[in-house]
Amino acid sequence: MFRFMSTVDEIADRHVAEFSALNPIAATSIGITGYDDLMTDLSPSGFEALDELNRRTMAELAKATVANDREQVAKDAMVERLTVFNDIYDSGTTASELNVVASWLQAVRQIFDLMPTSGEEAQRNLASRMRGVSAAYAGYRATLLEAARAGHVAAKRQVIACAKQCADWTAPGAAFYDGLVERTGATGTIRAELEQAASIASAATAELGQFLRNDLLPLAPEKDAVGRERFTLLSRQYLGTTIDPDEAYQWGWQEVIRIETEMSSTAGKIVPGGNVAEAVKALDADPERRIFGRDALRDWMQGIADATIAELNGTHFDIPEPARTIECMIAPTEDGGIYYTGPNEDWSRPGRMWWALADGVEDFSTWKELTTIYHEGVPGHHLQVAQAIHLQEQLNRWQRLMCWVSGHGEGWALYAERLMDELGYLSDPGNRLGMLDAQLLRAARVVIDLGVHMELPIPDDSPWHPGEVWNVELAWEYLRSRVQVDDALLRFELDRYLGWAGQASSYKLGERTWLSAREEVRQRKGADFDLKQFHSRALALGSLGLDPLREALARF
Repeated sequence: MFRFMSTVDEIADRHVAEFSALNPIAATSIGITGYDDLMTDLSPSGFEALDELNRRTMAELAKATVANDREQVAKDAMVERLTVFNDIYDSGTTASELNVVASWLQAVRQIFDLMPTSGEEAQRNLASRMRGVSAAYAGYRATLLEAARAGHVAAKRQVIACAKQCADWTAPGAAFYDGLVERTGATGTIRAELEQAASIASAATAELGQFLRNDLLPLAPEKDAVGRERFTLLSRQYLGTTIDPDEAYQWGWQEVIRIETEMSSTAGKIVPGGNVAEAVKALDADPERRIFGRDALRDWMQGIADATIAELNGTHFDIPEPARTIECMIAPTEDGGIYYTGPNEDWSRPGRMWWALADGVEDFSTWKELTTIYHEGVPGHHLQVAQAIHLQEQLNRWQRLMCWVSGHGEGWALYAERLMDELGYLSDPGNRLGMLDAQLLRAARVVIDLGVHMELPIPDDSPWHPGEVWNVELAWEYLRSRVQVDDALLRFELDRYLGWAGQASSYKLGERTWLSAREEVRQRKGADFDLKQFHSRALALGSLGLDPLREALARF
């Protein structure tokens, strides 16, 4: 029988539907309804099913023809992502992934943050999914052990830190799942069901922590470095392009120097003749730049986010009406730092900016954090993600909901911080110093990410430890001497870099691509270049790897 060939959009939409059935956690995360009562199969067979879906979709895409540039962008983006996913799976990384911030350990816990808690249906979904934590973590243990037998195990540092997270989430009197039940306000029979399910989820989490300490830790390597070959593959996963690691490393060093020079100049405007340390001391002592209390922090975040949306809409961006709402949240746990979660496709769940605060932290400096609101909100992640979800006529479901490339997304958000400086929103020297400090952290990440994981030498012309080979101790000293971040958060940041090779450098390397692409279009367009139009057309491409991004922007 003759069969019409599927279009790229049909293949993409079918892939999303099949993926959601195989990975209910991800379905909830990206805003697809109908799976909130289910847990993802984290056993070896569960990962095999996801890999098989990717390969089958790739085969279908190979046969698909494209009718226009829009479809070409969609096909290029999807082929690039699925190709790297296949390569990552074949390398053993998918099955062995365990780190302090973005592995399946955290995905299972964090998905509950996105679920509604009011109403019987929502509460029964919570109970069902909490009961599913036991099977999910049992499958995860089997997957980690199978990967270990093949020689793929996360470093000891990550195993120990993840075991501690399990202990923290199940600590008596502060167990996460007990707190979740309390937040529902449920009573009667459904309350009893929720409490029983919470007990199951807590026991499963504690059991996973014991497995990590007793079974996986003895198999884990001491070395944090992943080596050049694996780093290059992982970096490709987060960037959507293959970098020259040595060039990127040297560029990172120069970027650190450039930003430090700008910081010194800006510090002199805060304390005449003073240095960065003196400027920081003066800013922290300014009562107008201090916030006390978590509720006050959330209110400040919300006020800045709302005002920024109102001011940028219609001037520098055309923000779709549903995307003009963002919800600022204090996260229910201490893990995760500051992050963004997107709206679901029917907009019943808004885009949210989350702030995970360490226990006891109640005092905040606004000069450090204003730039973060621009990064996570508008014109950063919220504009980028929410606008893509809104463009149902231009982007298929995979592009709108499933595709996320760190170099593209985090690169854009870091570019958005710099853009707000260009637009005059960081003209206050204190706020600008905060932005530069955030930029410095991202530039230092490039140096540390590549340097530690590939065990590179510090340049001979560096005044700091010239010629020495990077290690964890040097990385800690380097960070502490350069960025204005408290030690607890900075330690978490370093552990994150060590366990998530290639991701930390994707911010700055992605921003570099956005800046160079903008300049290339500006040069090509000349007097006809329009910044607002460039942003609108670029964001309308959706998220995609940096190689497909460059190719698409070259056709502007």
